[in-house]
Amino acid sequence: MNNIGNNDKKIKVQNIFDSISKRYDLLNHLLSAGIDIYWRKKALKLTKLNNNSVLLDVACGTGDFSIEARKSGTKKIFGADLSINMLQHFTEKTDWSKGNIVQCVAENLPYKNSIFTNIIVAFGVRNFYDILEGFSSFNRVLAENGKVTILEFRLPKSKFIRKFYLFYFNKILPLIGRMISKDEQAYTYLPESVGEFDQNIDLEKLLLEANFTSVEKHSLTFGLVQVVIGKK
Repeated sequence: MNNIGNNDKKIKVQNIFDSISKRYDLLNHLLSAGIDIYWRKKALKLTKLNNNSVLLDVACGTGDFSIEARKSGTKKIFGADLSINMLQHFTEKTDWSKGNIVQCVAENLPYKNSIFTNIIVAFGVRNFYDILEGFSSFNRVLAENGKVTILEFRLPKSKFIRKFYLFYFNKILPLIGRMISKDEQAYTYLPESVGEFDQNIDLEKLLLEANFTSVEKHSLTFGLVQVVIGKK
């Protein structure tokens, strides 16, 4: 992707999430019927965090994934996100996040080499402007045997579930999202980005290209969501 395209997507994504930040948590839980909480817990269980983990939450948003990790016993948690408004809400929800979160893009993480044991990303990879560059950045800041755990939407393989899923994503979700967030663009971008991502992006292939040595994949909730774990 050229630099103009990179910058355009960066600005678009930043503007969208800055705009909906105040109602982001409400909409996440409402539009997923609360299942997003289970998805995060399951992803963290699969990645096997422990008390010694040093965790970076990329595209951390308002911090729900980090907060769940903290509940599970991980204490050393850092966050990174492009949207300053989302980060502001993160700091309002927690005391321990202050000083531990930074505004940046995944492709250019402002950290030293090999300092994290784990990276987590929930529903953020499709917003990267260069996914391979982002994964290479992950590899650089992860220690040996470190893991990146990606939680992301996907299109279900079942024709029946896919039909219902696409109807909900393309008709119901944008309507509710616009009514609550008052943002015309944000909840049109979401279904569009999920469909494009699922058709064009092979997470396993990109992680291996970014020099991760092994990749495991898990499917959740009838194939609506995937957890992809890459090990350095």
